[in-house]
Amino acid sequence: MSQERINLAPVRLGPISVPTPVVLSPMAGVTNWPFRVLCEEYGPDGLYVAEMVTARALVAGNPKAFRLCRFAPSERVRSLQLYGVDPAIAEQAARIVVDGGMADHIDLNFGCPVPKVTRRGGGSALPWKLDLFAELIRRIVAVCEPAGIPVTAKIRVGIDAEHATFLEAGRIAQEEGCAAVTLHARTTAEYYGGHSDWDRIGQLVQALDILVFGNGDIWCAEDAEDMVSQTGCAGVAVGRGCQGRPWLFRDIANAFAGSDERFEPTLGQVGQVMARHARLLVDFYDGDERMAVHDMRKHVAWYVKGFPVGGATRRAFMACETLADLDARIAELPQDEPYPKTVAAKPRGRVRYAKKVRLPSGWLDSRTTTSEERRVLFGDDPMDASY
Repeated sequence: MSQERINLAPVRLGPISVPTPVVLSPMAGVTNWPFRVLCEEYGPDGLYVAEMVTARALVAGNPKAFRLCRFAPSERVRSLQLYGVDPAIAEQAARIVVDGGMADHIDLNFGCPVPKVTRRGGGSALPWKLDLFAELIRRIVAVCEPAGIPVTAKIRVGIDAEHATFLEAGRIAQEEGCAAVTLHARTTAEYYGGHSDWDRIGQLVQALDILVFGNGDIWCAEDAEDMVSQTGCAGVAVGRGCQGRPWLFRDIANAFAGSDERFEPTLGQVGQVMARHARLLVDFYDGDERMAVHDMRKHVAWYVKGFPVGGATRRAFMACETLADLDARIAELPQDEPYPKTVAAKPRGRVRYAKKVRLPSGWLDSRTTTSEERRVLFGDDPMDASY
């Protein structure tokens, strides 16, 4: 735990002011606008990034891709994350976003460790190829810069302990015009297991002139303070730690403001947040109540984590099909049950290790791409346009 109070200074990303540089990390299937709205209401001065949008799907006009690009009127900064491997396609997607006035900030995904992405050279595998990494950033910055839209990059330490890329990737991102870099302090091989190596964040801070945000194992406000104290990073990015706990952003903002106040809701209060979350999801899904309630199932598991909620109750939530079903299950919860402090600072979400890093054949043989590698990569994007 931090022994002394740590202050975070406001930062700027181009024309965007971020008074409290605490970032909601983009998470697929989680950080759509309903969840972002909840997080922002608890900590309104941070930056709340939408879940990853695939460049190829956006260029293809996929309706789901455009749904993921929606923002609520209350969102102060419209922050969008793009994923792509083909620089030409990524550039086209950025042009769609810019010309359509769809976002105020674009983050680029070079941190995803999922095998179906890395096996085709995407996500956290891509920075290994220095030429491809630089070209992709360069093209998107060229589109966004004239429109006053800052570009940032999310990266990992590297592919594994023997193939670190974060220092080179950070320098290239800086040289090609990125306003900031977020480092998830794990390798692809580490996936979401173990503890992230915050020393690497400190190394990147020392190596770069642009802003560095630290990411990895922030489960409570004190973790955020400790990361800044240990690394000197300009801000923190919170991922799995806020799943089922959008109020974590209030706790972190309080900590950096010098307050010891923490929000510890009763189960009844958590149920109220769940009910509101579900209704926002109905709006997100254009009135499709069943789809919204199905989407809520994963969130319910996170919201009730640590509370003495038995298997029968959990199964009942998983069987919900309508808002009325969900409301009935929420009403049955012991409303006055206090917040389980024993799990407040514990890991949430995925914690497993990847069994093996999946990469294109011969990927590690060279730091640059051959024409044949590009032909194969660009002919079949790792994440296709169909979602």
